[in-house]
Amino acid sequence: MEDVIREEEIDGIVQRVLADYRLRRNIDETDIFNKPDKSEVRKMVNDLFRIIFPGYFRDRSYKIYNPKNSFAVTIEDIFYHLNKQVNLALDFCKLRGTMTEEERSIESYRICREFFYKLPVIREYIETDLLAAYDGDPAAGCFEEIILAYPGLMAITVYRLAHELYKLRVPVIPRLMTEYAHSETGIDIHPGATIDKYFFIDHGTGIVIGETSVIGKNVKIYQGVTIGALSTRGGQKLSGKKRHPTIKDNVTIYAGASILGGDTEIGENSIIGGNTFITSSVPANTRVSIKNPEMEYRSHDQKIVREEIRQSEEWFYII
Repeated sequence: MEDVIREEEIDGIVQRVLADYRLRRNIDETDIFNKPDKSEVRKMVNDLFRIIFPGYFRDRSYKIYNPKNSFAVTIEDIFYHLNKQVNLALDFCKLRGTMTEEERSIESYRICREFFYKLPVIREYIETDLLAAYDGDPAAGCFEEIILAYPGLMAITVYRLAHELYKLRVPVIPRLMTEYAHSETGIDIHPGATIDKYFFIDHGTGIVIGETSVIGKNVKIYQGVTIGALSTRGGQKLSGKKRHPTIKDNVTIYAGASILGGDTEIGENSIIGGNTFITSSVPANTRVSIKNPEMEYRSHDQKIVREEIRQSEEWFYII
């Protein structure tokens, strides 16, 4: 008898939830087979790392003695799966308007072809990022250590791949890629940001770089930095407008700094100190810092000793 009652209760619960689906909220979508697959995109990112860094990441399922044969299989396999996911994304988001199945097939193939043609250029940029990391971090033992262990290079690599798809106007997938890197590294780089060569992220946790940010060559950023919008109260009305700062060449931004606003520009060769808050432009060759902080030491007998912290270039770097 008790089992019968429970069965009726469970059936009632199920019907109640199913009935709620019929309200057609934005979160209601039961067609699960015709959308980009989040887990498939993550796997694709890992596969792309084997192309970007041949010899550093390998698929143990391939038993091939000749590495070139293995790379050829990997490249063709990724092309196939990317083409499939892009095709689904074009239908999913409707940003390009309604497309027929044939039009999506043609467009997804074109996008994948353009993306793979760009891979040598992407690898060229990533090589400069690797050199910047090695040159900028005295703790780096070798290039191999940076490639295998540094979260900054991982986040930058995923960003550079996603950015090319973003420029090709692929919906959803670029953001899935960079959010995967975000979840793995704590570094949030929007795929729409524009970042030039020799970009170095040290430590990295808590870094945010917004969609319309523009970052020049030889820029170095430490943990906790925000390159963000001054305000997002306009919501979707701000979409497509310049909301995030421009960082010129040879700028160093130390830990915890916040640089906000689409009109904000940090001039060449400037140094932005730790924990600073900037909402207006900074001229070239400028050093920005917080006014000398003061340390207070209180002993057991409540005797207070205050000491002003002297600022130096090393002071900017707060771990």
